[in-house]
Amino acid sequence: MSLKNLMNWGEFRTKLSEHMEAALQFQYAQDKWVDGSYHITEIKQAPITSVDCGGVMNAWTEVIVQLWEPALRDAQRAMKMSKALSIIELVEKSLPLNPSAIVKIEFGNAKFDTRQLYPGELLSDGENLIVNLIPDATQCKAIGRGGSCGTDEKGGECCTSVQEEKEADQMINLTTVQSCTPGSGCC
Repeated sequence: MSLKNLMNWGEFRTKLSEHMEAALQFQYAQDKWVDGSYHITEIKQAPITSVDCGGVMNAWTEVIVQLWEPALRDAQRAMKMSKALSIIELVEKSLPLNPSAIVKIEFGNAKFDTRQLYPGELLSDGENLIVNLIPDATQCKAIGRGGSCGTDEKGGECCTSVQEEKEADQMINLTTVQSCTPGSGCC
């Protein structure tokens, strides 16, 4: 999944605010719902800087909304959107959130290991706004840039670019050319 195809914080917040009277529900897997008694425990903003296996630096920002299910279920219905947005506004008074940041929802319970998921489709269903969560996946950014991944039969490095592979092939070809050695008569 490309970072370009993911919902950013500005889009997510706007979509939430379009449903002020709805209850905010999260579905983390097929027919698996975050319990209606959940709390939004924190909202984090994380600047990410990485260097991938092809040696290229990457940078982006994530806004992570953490959900928690209390042991004692204290609500019959999910949080009203107005309550969720009041938490967001409280956070944004202290921490201005980057509208271009990638959104993740962090959640786990006794039956689902804690992980960060992306908000996928947002569905209006009667009195509810349902956020379908989709899992994150690992990726090789070098492949997305036209490189390759893995070790080839020549022992090439992981995730070299196509240009680097061509240059390596040319260097190998130069080493197979007859070289000038003492007594060969080339000097």
